[in-house]
Amino acid sequence: MRFVAFETSSEWCSVAVFVDGDVDSVEVRAGHRHSELALPMMDQLLSARRLAPRDLDAVAFGAGPGAFTGLRIACGLAQGLALARNVPVIGISSLEATAHESGGNRVVACIDARMREVYYSALEWQGDRWREVVAAQCLAPHAIELPAGEGWIGCGSGFGVYGDLGLKRVLPEIHPTAMAVAQLAAPRLQAGEGVDAAQATPIYVRDKVAFTKEELASR
Repeated sequence: MRFVAFETSSEWCSVAVFVDGDVDSVEVRAGHRHSELALPMMDQLLSARRLAPRDLDAVAFGAGPGAFTGLRIACGLAQGLALARNVPVIGISSLEATAHESGGNRVVACIDARMREVYYSALEWQGDRWREVVAAQCLAPHAIELPAGEGWIGCGSGFGVYGDLGLKRVLPEIHPTAMAVAQLAAPRLQAGEGVDAAQATPIYVRDKVAFTKEELASR
């Protein structure tokens, strides 16, 4: 199986190419330049493998939650590539990708959602995928309820902004990557979980993108 994966839900832009079990990836701190960087990064990786977009069997993308514009960029790139080649698409949770990057088995993933909120989920590795112990949600940092049991580590930008939030070990530098998206997407694509490009959608979790003037004035 050959597919490309995009992750643009944070300030980082990363792209990975999966070829029969091997994954190559490249990542840069993009700021707001994801749309101009992602395709050249893909072309670089494919060329190194002597492949072209027409050789892809599927496309994966970091579906969110995360930066709204970044989520739309990754989803749009995946849809465009897949529609042109009639191949399936699969979206992978950015919280799962963050957890996967941590190297742990029980992870509280917490991503800064701005507006004094975080995207949060508690995830446990079981078999070949992450299972939600606490479903993905957007809430104020102080409202997070930590899962029961031992061995939980925290990872994600939310811990960098709001501290350890009651966990003994946190890794705030961990962020979702296309490498993690590709690794998580591979078994799901092989299991036939990919969808038609038209059905691919981001996972926003929160619909609100900014405070109103009245809300800002009251804060």
